[in-house]
Amino acid sequence: MKEFIEFIAKHLVDSPDSVVVEEKTPEENKMVLSLKVQPDDVGKVIGKQGKTAQAMRTLLTAIAAKEGKRAILEILD
Repeated sequence: MKEFIEFIAKHLVDSPDSVVVEEKTPEENKMVLSLKVQPDDVGKVIGKQGKTAQAMRTLLTAIAAKEGKRAILEILD
């Protein structure tokens, strides 16, 4: 899942080398992914009215559900 979010984010931003995804598992069936990009690329990852970020979260939720887990995507400034 981490690689999936990293792949999508790298194709959206102008500086793909600065994309960092951190994975945390606070609970057994829960996963938190933190996405960090350059400050001027945050808008590209979020998209108009947050639609790009929402689409990424929807895809992540579907992948996690297949594995019986719950995933949360955080976009850091």
